Formats: sequence, structure tokens, C-alpha cells
Amino acid sequence: MKAKAYSTTGKARAADFELPDSVFDGTVNESVLHQVIKAYRANRRQGTHSTKTRHTVRGGGRKPWRQKGPGRARAGSVRSAIWRGGSIVFGPQPRSYRVRVPKQVRRLAIRSALNARATGGELIVVEPFALEAPSTRALVALFEALELDAGNVLILTDGVKNDVYLSARNLPGVEVRPWGEASAYDILWSDVVIVEESAFSGDDGEAAEDEEAS
Repeated sequence: MKAKAYSTTGKARAADFELPDSVFDGTVNESVLHQVIKAYRANRRQGTHSTKTRHTVRGGGRKPWRQKGPGRARAGSVRSAIWRGGSIVFGPQPRSYRVRVPKQVRRLAIRSALNARATGGELIVVEPFALEAPSTRALVALFEALELDAGNVLILTDGVKNDVYLSARNLPGVEVRPWGEASAYDILWSDVVIVEESAFSGDDGEAAEDEEAS
């Protein structure tokens, strides 16, 4: 499988980049992607929602009227669920939404997400960034040369590169992750994935599992 290759200024290279077969085999497992993304989003939930039951709502200790005689329906508390200002029946209570996904499944989801982007022509390989200082203008010029006018962009660098991160920090819809630390959610969130060419040389392509889906 091949991907378009460019320089850091956005100039197209003569030959496409050959992606490593250990990761880019063209297989996209949609069921695994669904499982991991669902777990990722569930694990991000705080689970702090809380409604008051009949036992926790304040007031209502006195019976509003006597049981028999007044001609009205029987009532034992003004804080009943059928009263205004009363309790909530079967309302949400604090709980954990955490879902554990096996490590091999998370790795398979990352490979599937990368293959999905590569198959659709949404994965771009660029030469290693050599910024002497953070420069948002340089990244904007690269995006303009690549005609990336809209959508989310994920940049995968060869290790931690603070200059690239600081350059993209103020750009909306642009995220920077070291190669091997991007989750399947990050890859599918993006419309275009830009990978440094040198990132493939020192790693077999296995990205680290995101803790949110563990």
C-alpha cells in the first residue's frame, strides 16, 4: 500500500511512499472500530449525574391531608414523584461507565483506523519537520499547499516534537500526537492524517493503546 509523499513545504515528491506491510495490510475491521470507539466515549463520561429520590428530597415529612374524608386522592407526602417539586422515579444515579477493552483489540482498532485512512487516500507522508522555532505560519503554508482548507487534521510526529505541537496549538481542528500514541478515536476523528516519514523507520507501526479505552 502506498501513500502520497510531500516535502514540509507541500511540494509533491516524484514517487509515492511505500507504507510498512506490518500495519498497512488493507484490512479494516469495522466491528472492532465500533467496539473501541464506543468504549472510548463511554470511558470519558464522568458518571456524576444524580437525581433525588423520595428518600433524599427535602421536605414532605407531614401527610398533606388525612387519609379519609376530604374527597381527594390519598397522599402521603408532598414530595411524591407525582407532585410538583417532588422526587424523580428511576432517575440517573452516580455510576461508572468504564468499559475494559483488551489490548489486542485496541491495537487491531488502531491498525484498522490507519488502514481506513490510507485506503481512502486520507493519509499523507511528509518529510521530517525541521522547525528551528514554533511557527504556525509554516504549518498554515503546508496546509494551503496540500489544499487542506477544511476538516480536522491529525499530525503524527516521529517522537515528541514541541515545536510542531506549539505551532499547531492555535489552529482549530488540528491535533499533534507522537507516532505510537494516537488512539483509534484520534485517527477516525481526523479527516486527514499527516505522518512524518521518519516515524515509520524506528517503529513497527504499533500505536500505543489509549487509556480511555482500556
